[in-house]
Amino acid sequence: MPAKTILITGASSGIGAALARAYAGAGVTLLLWGRDEKRLDAVAVDCRARGAVVAIQVFDLRDAAGFAGLLAEAPALDIAIFNAGLGGSAPADVLAETPEAARALAEVNFTAPVVGANVIAGAMAARGAGHIVLVGSITESFPLPMAPTYAATKAGLKMFAEALGIRMARHGVKVTLVSPGFIDTPMSRKVIEPKPFLISAEAAAAIIVRKIEAGARTIVVPWQFAVIRGFANLLPRALLRAILSRV
Repeated sequence: MPAKTILITGASSGIGAALARAYAGAGVTLLLWGRDEKRLDAVAVDCRARGAVVAIQVFDLRDAAGFAGLLAEAPALDIAIFNAGLGGSAPADVLAETPEAARALAEVNFTAPVVGANVIAGAMAARGAGHIVLVGSITESFPLPMAPTYAATKAGLKMFAEALGIRMARHGVKVTLVSPGFIDTPMSRKVIEPKPFLISAEAAAAIIVRKIEAGARTIVVPWQFAVIRGFANLLPRALLRAILSRV
């Protein structure tokens, strides 16, 4: 792989850690950011063993101003992958999510990547090159009653990615939205419902890296969820709501 400097948030586990390992190699500099220092260190050790230069940053993305400040001080990036996210669903016997849970989801899943992408987009546009990758979720297309705030944050991120991509194209900056379905990660293991088409984080990362390098604007992984989303988009909205009300 050509020499690159790559930022990955949420790099201590799951898709983020798998992406770090997939990109690690001679000539690659990885900036790995996450909340869990011990796990982040373990990922860094693996990546250095593969030849990458690695710097870690332990940080809580709910501090949007601090996040923007750190990004402003970062070296020139070839790829910025905003992967960090929180999962969350309201128990069936609870009428609504707590304000604290809703706010945390909004801050980490939407505000942080939007703030981060805007900071990085300016720097990349000034150079006329760069690639911003926003990791959302296939739930962006579905009004899930068991996870309304989570679904809303991912839907908002999808719209932001599309709009930013249009805006940045004239400046030579690429924007990609990744929409994972069920990936075997610590977050997905908390889901007790069936997880069809489940694949490993390593398999997902290999697909994502390949498609990022090919310049894809959207990536759905595993591919079966692109088919499911396409079918759902053909359904009358009332029918989709009726189906989801039974989930």
